[in-house]
Amino acid sequence: MVWSAYSPVWNAIVPNGYIMVFPTTETGFSPSHTNFAKDMAYLVGAMKLEGLNTASTFFGSVANTSAVLGHSMGGGSAFLAIQYDTSITALATFAAADTTPSSISAATGILIPSIVIAGASDCIATPTIHQLPMYNSLSSLCKTFISINGGSHCQFANTNINCNFGEATCSPQPTITPIAQQTTSFNLLLPWLNYYLKNNYSEGTQFQNLIATSLGITSQQNCSLLAVKITEFTTPFEIKIFPNPFDISTTLQTNISLSNATLSVYNVYGQLVSEQYKINGNVAVLHRKSLANGIYFFRLSEGNKIIATKRVIIANK
Repeated sequence: MVWSAYSPVWNAIVPNGYIMVFPTTETGFSPSHTNFAKDMAYLVGAMKLEGLNTASTFFGSVANTSAVLGHSMGGGSAFLAIQYDTSITALATFAAADTTPSSISAATGILIPSIVIAGASDCIATPTIHQLPMYNSLSSLCKTFISINGGSHCQFANTNINCNFGEATCSPQPTITPIAQQTTSFNLLLPWLNYYLKNNYSEGTQFQNLIATSLGITSQQNCSLLAVKITEFTTPFEIKIFPNPFDISTTLQTNISLSNATLSVYNVYGQLVSEQYKINGNVAVLHRKSLANGIYFFRLSEGNKIIATKRVIIANK
């Protein structure tokens, strides 16, 4: 399916304050699932850099949080993409299809929050063969599986000749309309994204209520979003890192005392490159250790909340 078939997805998600980026690679009949996964992961880091680029339209408008989202092959590739960018916050898929290498096997190494959405009447990527094994293999501490009754494989997107041809002989045929299937999907996905990417605690409550009361779906969970506490500060949070650039060490200082916060160091591609530091209080001295000269991003988090990200430069004096 061509990327433009997914206009219902971006029309539902983007107006809610999100940036969506669609890779246009691996569109032939013999795509490389590994390369597609790498492209998805690359775009996460690339967009974060756009947010720091003063010449970019996106300057100052890109959050620290991110999700990979995919349908069919793209859903399976999203599972593969997580290993290539450890900064990705969450994983979401529609009718994900197992890939080569196997996304079911890759799921065992995924710890981040994940939501797997399926169409119960999908005969192209049958849920019992594809999405359910992926869900069951996930090591996420909080994961959700949703099956839309009467939903099909292709109806997560616009009508598309290639997909519809493959689905023409399916039995059973879908018993709901594409609009109904998409509406159900986005009504569930948006509060889930708002909870994990915007740290909106009330959206977790809404999501759990929808899981419990929505007609036309069945679901499984190993957690409740209500049970995940997200830290909220009553005063604006400020962070300083000095000197910056630095050579041997630098000092991190905050205006609010932290309790068991975590500092992670990422390179410009969004990959974790250094062991995590535990920080208590409001002052910490950080050493470069084996980090080479270059630009890095220090991400500070406390519990399930990403507090701040700072760009730092390491250079010899």
